[in-house]
Amino acid sequence: TIAIEEKNTTMKRTGHIIVLAIAVVSVCGCNSNINSAVVKVELKLNESGYNRLYVNNSEFYVEGAGLEFGNIEALAEYGGNSFRTWRTRNESEDAVEVLDRAHKSGLMVLMGLDVARERHGFDYNDAEQVKKQFEFLKGEVERLKDHPALLGWAIGNELNLEAENLKVYDAVEEISRMIHDVDPNHPTTTTMAGIGKREVDYIKEHCTDIDFLSIQMYGDIVNLQQRISDAGWEGPYLVTEWGATGHWEVARTEWDVAIEQTSREKAEAFIERYELAIRSDPVNCMGSYVFLWAQKQERTPTWYGMFLANGNVTETVDAMQFVWTGAWPENRCPTLESFILDDKTAYDNIRLKAGEKYQASVLATDYENDPIMYRWEILPESTDLGMGGDYESRPETLLNMEIERAEVEIDTPKTPGAYRLFIYATDDGGRSATANIPFFVEE
Repeated sequence: TIAIEEKNTTMKRTGHIIVLAIAVVSVCGCNSNINSAVVKVELKLNESGYNRLYVNNSEFYVEGAGLEFGNIEALAEYGGNSFRTWRTRNESEDAVEVLDRAHKSGLMVLMGLDVARERHGFDYNDAEQVKKQFEFLKGEVERLKDHPALLGWAIGNELNLEAENLKVYDAVEEISRMIHDVDPNHPTTTTMAGIGKREVDYIKEHCTDIDFLSIQMYGDIVNLQQRISDAGWEGPYLVTEWGATGHWEVARTEWDVAIEQTSREKAEAFIERYELAIRSDPVNCMGSYVFLWAQKQERTPTWYGMFLANGNVTETVDAMQFVWTGAWPENRCPTLESFILDDKTAYDNIRLKAGEKYQASVLATDYENDPIMYRWEILPESTDLGMGGDYESRPETLLNMEIERAEVEIDTPKTPGAYRLFIYATDDGGRSATANIPFFVEE
């Protein structure tokens, strides 16, 4: 039984305040095992005049990560307070299970509502398609809205990416209005790939029901405040994705594949970017979600994930604990000083002969002087390439060797083409440093 008593329905629109309704439940209406009161989340100014989210009248600055298949419990242990998802249902867990786990760990969830994208063929001029999507999302909101771990709703992900038809934001507006009618206790947002004046101008005129904007940037996030100013956005926002330098933003080899940062370079960049982009705007930035508190294949198996496929943490996890808490973990990941193949680095356009032997070596250290094991792996260069986080299949592993030595002799593949040599330097506690070197095999 749900009893809702509406105290004040003054709704925030861009640049104003929202005072949300109070709701009390005896049993959560989302078929959860959690039995708790509905949480009231609102957007308002704090004592310093800064935009902030408030959870049950307590200021809540988001220190979180993107997380859908990853280790929820570890996020809390490392100092995070929230995570965001991209959808309410996936092949692994339903949103209710995700929310339950979050609640048990003391985490709040910005719940993603999967809104179809133009680049995947959805037509926002097709009223029937738009209505069908609306009805499905309404049902999702109704079943999840009373969960005590719910922080708010993210309507769609990067709907501006490769999109021409701005009517997608008309659909976002309709969904946001529905949410505010059905769920007066949680704010709404939509996430953008970068931020541009064309979309911002349209949103300011046609999509005014969202409570704040969410922005996603990678290497270019160091210019976030300038990009926001150029686009003309003056209201509150979250940074809902940021992390390693994007594969579209890095140097490339002569055979046109992107060169990935080492885990050490990523960790150093995370700390620097947090200071330059997130903390630098105390007025309108309400926090952020780093990407990705899990593992995924996107160009490589290590590019964006802060964990490895076997569950090992990497240096970026340590970096985020430092960002969130001001303290490093008691036992840190190993770190990579250098990595070479045939006496060359990843930036040297390494070309090797098919079926011949070459030396590779890595210099890795451990902060606590724990013993290090080295796993060497060769993969073909990925050809299953998506966009905007689309699914990519992992290439077949051609070499997988784990040894105690920091150097190895490898046999190159007999088939000409593009490959990568990966190194994983792991201590005895499941903590790893990683890097890879692209190389091209010739006849």
